[in-house]
Amino acid sequence: MGLVENYELYEILGLHIFGRKMQHELILIDDLLFALVGIEGRYISIKRVHGKADVVSFQVDASMDLALQEFAKRIFPLCESYLLIDEFVESRSQFKHGLVNHAFAAALRAFLLDYQAMVAQLEHQFRLRRLSIQGLWFYCQPMTGSMQALSTVIRKVSANNYAGSAVLNLLQSQAKAMAGDSAVRSLLEKMTHSASNAYLSILERWIYEGVIDDPYDEFFIAENKSLQKESLTQDYDAKYWRQRYSLKKDIPSFLANIAGTILTTGKYLNVMRECGYNVQVPVSENSKLMTFGSNHQYLECVKAAYEFASGELLSLIKEKYDLIGKLRSIKHYLLLDQGDFLVHFMDIAREELLKKHDEISVEKLQSLLDLALRTTAAAADPCHEDLTCCVERSSVLKGLSRLKDLDIKNVSHGNDLEEPISITGLETFSLSYKIQWPLSIVISRKALTKYQLIFRFLFHCKHVERQLCGAWQMHQGVRALNSHGTAISRSSLLCRSMLRFINSLLHYLTFEVLEPNWHVLHGRLQTAKSIDEVIQHHDFFLDKCLKECLLLLPELIKKVEKLKSLCLQYAAATQWLISLSIDIPKLDEQSDGSVGSGKLKSKNPSQVQKVMTRNSAVTDSILKFEREFNAELQSLRPILSSSSQAEPYLTHLAQWILGAGNDQ
Repeated sequence: MGLVENYELYEILGLHIFGRKMQHELILIDDLLFALVGIEGRYISIKRVHGKADVVSFQVDASMDLALQEFAKRIFPLCESYLLIDEFVESRSQFKHGLVNHAFAAALRAFLLDYQAMVAQLEHQFRLRRLSIQGLWFYCQPMTGSMQALSTVIRKVSANNYAGSAVLNLLQSQAKAMAGDSAVRSLLEKMTHSASNAYLSILERWIYEGVIDDPYDEFFIAENKSLQKESLTQDYDAKYWRQRYSLKKDIPSFLANIAGTILTTGKYLNVMRECGYNVQVPVSENSKLMTFGSNHQYLECVKAAYEFASGELLSLIKEKYDLIGKLRSIKHYLLLDQGDFLVHFMDIAREELLKKHDEISVEKLQSLLDLALRTTAAAADPCHEDLTCCVERSSVLKGLSRLKDLDIKNVSHGNDLEEPISITGLETFSLSYKIQWPLSIVISRKALTKYQLIFRFLFHCKHVERQLCGAWQMHQGVRALNSHGTAISRSSLLCRSMLRFINSLLHYLTFEVLEPNWHVLHGRLQTAKSIDEVIQHHDFFLDKCLKECLLLLPELIKKVEKLKSLCLQYAAATQWLISLSIDIPKLDEQSDGSVGSGKLKSKNPSQVQKVMTRNSAVTDSILKFEREFNAELQSLRPILSSSSQAEPYLTHLAQWILGAGNDQ
């Protein structure tokens, strides 16, 4: 062949090869257009890994031109992402996956419609013979980053079975991670907003109505329906207020800083609904929680809802249910602010209270209490009918050791507190108070128990005071006798010293502890901005009163109880001591008279010996009481001195009690 003929042959062969390559390219483009919407073609197949639904890959036939294969592999990640997103949309649209996943799937479906529109436009260009493999790659590139970012989110959601807050947090964190790609970040933020709409609708009902409308358990506030408001009057731990509604671990990051405020807002509205008031936060177009963003409009909405709910509930409890009036009534009875009814009650119930605690008739005590209330100034108090009585099983000291939330100093000494061998109603009697909803939120079982502990301590101090007053009256009854220098005068001094001690203790408890702290509480309740502030102030008042009433200081209260016990023992022995002391002078007079009649004392040696023995016994008994009382009183000095630096209020106690001891 000639040179010209060879050139023509090469040209024909080149055209043929070029034609075949063009044909393969057209076929591959057609296959890729199908692959972009998840459909296999003649040279492109889909490979799945068994057991892993989110692992899928596209493969091109090995017979295809290598250059074309490389172009196809560049586009395959986009195809895989589409397939993954499409399958996620179908699966997460099911009811069981929750509202956030439904909204996220709906946003993805809308995004895929735009994506499919792009593929349709490419296909139209292809039919017009205007699309090459390079052109296809050029048009697909902008979409690749967005699709891969979405597929990354979807893989994590599927792998961890995320729902609710977890999905929102993942979308938001991925958006922040894409700070360098504004298009992808904008897309992820749009997805976050779309997915959060359903969540914000749940939030809206909670902060505007106090209702949890959460059929798929996605909201970050959990409701424990087993806890009812009635439990507040029985449950010492007051679980209803703290655990009826509580925060879960998964909280959307954009709400994390105000989660507590959101919880409280709904709780306040819920309390008003439980009271029969259908209160709803006023809602305007600007207060709709349909989106969140950099303008923080949703924060202002939550704040406004909280302020409204807080103000309404506080007004309801303080005005309609008269919280301060109820607390003042409790102060009258349980803190002995008005003690006239108690004096009358202790007089008429003395016989019953002297019985052992397991032999007392609570019904009889209640009837006597009602009688005392009706026949004293307490009858004018409309709340006096809420007062009831009860008999505990142990003394105040043992009751304190069982309270797990009190900050008792030197708890190890708490077990050393001695329980009386045979306790009576005087050690176990207590008053209780009927508290109705919603005041039981503030005056819970725990708060009432603390009131009762203070009452029982005051009640027993009053009992000791009454017994010593009775002993003092007996001494006053024999003042006409010339008892100077006798056992009666010594006993009278001891009785006066004991009375000063118990009166000083009661004065300290009443005027140095309870009254000042009540005044502070009253002022704080007037300025409180929320019911939680009211609860906090009230609990602080009770804990401070318990502490300053010495009930949280075992070493000190043990000394005080010992002193009270000595006072009661002395008061019980007073009648015997005085009767013996009165009989002794009479015997002396008989002896003196016998001398005048010519009969010497020596003729009645046994009678003289009897007088001397009895006089010695009386004097020894009084001296023993005096020594023990003075020793216990003086042993308080180092305890009070060492503790007063850390507890300044003990300085007042030392001044009153030790001052009484020094006056003797």
